[in-house]
Amino acid sequence: MTTSVSARLLRPAIGAMLLAMPVQAAWAAEEPRLLVDSIAMGGDGSTVAVRVVAINPADGAAAQIPAEFGAILTAAEQQYRVRLSCTPKDATNIVEPGRFAVVDCTFARPRQLAAETAMQLALGTPSPAYAFSLPAVPEAPGEDGGRSRLALGLPLADSEVPSAEPERGNAFLGNLSAYQPIYAAYGPGTNSDARLQIGFKYQLFGDAGDVGGDAPIVNGIHFGYTQRLFWDLGSESSPFRNIDFMPELFYLQPAVDLGDGIALGGQLGVRHESNGRDGLQSRSANTVYVQPVGTFQAGDYTVSVGPRVFLYVGDLEDNPDIRRYRGSTGLFLEVGQDDGLRLTTQSRFNFSSGKGAIDGELSYPLDRIVDTDLNLYVFGQGFAGYGENLLDYDRWTTRLRVGFAIVR
Repeated sequence: MTTSVSARLLRPAIGAMLLAMPVQAAWAAEEPRLLVDSIAMGGDGSTVAVRVVAINPADGAAAQIPAEFGAILTAAEQQYRVRLSCTPKDATNIVEPGRFAVVDCTFARPRQLAAETAMQLALGTPSPAYAFSLPAVPEAPGEDGGRSRLALGLPLADSEVPSAEPERGNAFLGNLSAYQPIYAAYGPGTNSDARLQIGFKYQLFGDAGDVGGDAPIVNGIHFGYTQRLFWDLGSESSPFRNIDFMPELFYLQPAVDLGDGIALGGQLGVRHESNGRDGLQSRSANTVYVQPVGTFQAGDYTVSVGPRVFLYVGDLEDNPDIRRYRGSTGLFLEVGQDDGLRLTTQSRFNFSSGKGAIDGELSYPLDRIVDTDLNLYVFGQGFAGYGENLLDYDRWTTRLRVGFAIVR
């Protein structure tokens, strides 16, 4: 319904109209500028009710409010694509030039978002985001017919130009998350003084984080990538001695509470490993693996244990005896606190040849040692055994390095 509305809505709407003018050239004449006026819990708790203000600048043609449009919901460092369905105020839902209208819309609340989580809703335009939180239960009806404003319901500052931040418009960015530790560590005296690692995983199906429980089983399928670099800083030109590339496809089962403080989860998948080189220094291997992980509390510490079994598949021409040095079994063991000290070990065994390796990582938040706003962990890394990297799969080495991590 296009109208002269009450003074409560008129002042913010006129202000929003003025802020919108510098970016109006990016919009077609028949599309109004959409701003969030208020957000509240839907009546059944599974939907979120949004009151939207549609503004049509005075120099445009008549505009029509869309019946549906997409938006981005951000919460707990994750992004969710949502679709708003709007209830027309009249048969045409037209906004005349120089006027504005208020329309009621709803979207489905992502099941994995807990009550009272701080969120932001962006309508995917140069409009400002709207910060809010949802109560555990619907609020009592207010003066506006049950759509009382919520805590944190304050619009963020608008901008005269669209944001150029790289995450803008990437609807699936929330499906990307940490997978392996990310760190840089250094220990002098070897031909691989420094060791660096990056890793991530990507949820291929479904809403971000909606894995396990009642979620579709396909949501557990992930793509993972780990890259490990060995840097010979002691040499004159500081070359990389070796770089291991490890893409993989796996199914992730989040931990399920079994009672008595014990949880069980795990994953299974297929991994390719290669050092990207040719000739005599070329190395590669493909494995299929399964790794259940059990977790329990031991006092103030969380303990996780995960045996790993893997089978080599495909061609091993570059390193035909790699199984002799790496084996086909391993063990993951982690003991630590979320906000304190953490020790993580990964080991491999070949019981028939007696060969294997153990890789250990020790980390502690830097801000618990010194008063700093630097978001890093103090990090120590050690290795003993065969095959710290693919190039040296058949060589025994020992390493000790220290550095910093951003993911542990």
